[in-house]
Amino acid sequence: MYIQKLTLKNFRNYTEETFEFINGINLLTGANAQGKTNAGEAIFFLCTAYSPRAGKDKLVIKNGFETADISGTAVSSYGDVSVRIAFNKNDKKSIYVNGLQVLRVGEILGNIHSVFFNPAELKLVQESPEDRRRFLNVSLSQMSKPYFYALQRYNKILAQRNNLLKDPDKGIVRETLPIWDAQLCQQAAVIIRARNTYLSELTPIVSEKHAYLSGGKEELLMKTESGYYGTEEDIAYALKEDLKTALEKDIRLGFTTIGPHRDDIKFTLNGLDARIYASQGQQRTVALSLKLAETETFKNRFGEYPILILDDVLSELDKKRQKRLVDAVSGIQTIFTATAFDRTVFKGREVNKIVIENGKIKR
Repeated sequence: MYIQKLTLKNFRNYTEETFEFINGINLLTGANAQGKTNAGEAIFFLCTAYSPRAGKDKLVIKNGFETADISGTAVSSYGDVSVRIAFNKNDKKSIYVNGLQVLRVGEILGNIHSVFFNPAELKLVQESPEDRRRFLNVSLSQMSKPYFYALQRYNKILAQRNNLLKDPDKGIVRETLPIWDAQLCQQAAVIIRARNTYLSELTPIVSEKHAYLSGGKEELLMKTESGYYGTEEDIAYALKEDLKTALEKDIRLGFTTIGPHRDDIKFTLNGLDARIYASQGQQRTVALSLKLAETETFKNRFGEYPILILDDVLSELDKKRQKRLVDAVSGIQTIFTATAFDRTVFKGREVNKIVIENGKIKR
């Protein structure tokens, strides 16, 4: 899969520009704060209806304008697909797939696949479990609409359960909770089962990618801390029993203490916790290995690679790891952003170089 064309109108610092990409290495280059990352963000937006940078959709609209528009055309083995998203200041967006409006955000998923990496992805290693769960949710939602909708339902039921736990009438709480728990466990089982399957695919590939990028000098291991396995029925039953056990604790604390909203992933580098003991450069390679493994999992599941967006990744890697990274993305449409074009890193490869200056493509 690869994106052929991307058009931005009043998006971030762009007034109106159209990008044309090749099915290979594309390099968006220019000084800092010119719009390189904005273009990569727009591609990811077309795949997920989600921005890895903006908390609210209206923030992507260029200052002084009421609306913004992004559109793109991608090619895959299943045929061409076009996606368009129109934004307005009311923080609402309209989504169109192949010219037809879709009314649910979930319907954009699966049309164009992409993996996005920028310096903020260090949060996957450095910061809270929430960041690692977000990685799982965004990745799996692109791969599976049932997962996305189960996650939506789970979060709604969880919020209602947590509100109930805060009710001062504990008799009502104990009487009503079983109704919510049955629904919660049903959706949780879908989420946990999908995560277990995904992580079993992902884990060995992460280790392999990291060994390659580090020249075999570092061993990366990844493991989940879910604790629930088996069929969806097995998981739902086990979680339901654990919710009963945790009932008094949940009532005392006023929130649900177990479930997929508490899952985490742990990374160890040469046997040590990567969050604590790895250098920032090593942590960056861990996060990058995870993203490269994600691209392989897309390939294994769908028969073709997603679009890989690597924002400002080269500047933080030494020359050897830069070259290994470029080798690792062979056969994948990759959108690099960088402030400069180092010919030695891309030696022998065709590169579609696009220079950006103040939100404009420099012709």
